[in-house]
Amino acid sequence: MVVGIGNITLHIHQSRSLKAKRQVVKSILGRCRSKFDISMAEVDNQDKWQLCSLGFAVVSNDAVHADQMIQTVFGFVEGLHLAEVIDSRSELIHY
Repeated sequence: MVVGIGNITLHIHQSRSLKAKRQVVKSILGRCRSKFDISMAEVDNQDKWQLCSLGFAVVSNDAVHADQMIQTVFGFVEGLHLAEVIDSRSELIHY
């Protein structure tokens, strides 16, 4: 079993308040969860209204497949054009 962990840091240019940020984050989380059936949450920068760090996890029986899923999520979030991707990191854990 392979657990893939992804972390993506976003800069939300159009956000001028925490309320506006929450709308964008909620949209990204909802779209990713429904499209990929993954666990995803905001994990850092909750008090900064233009920064957002999202963490997510995938599980697979193959490391290549888990890495492909993570990279697909990264590409999907970037393709939404709701925020600028500042950083993205991933890690695979073998059990």
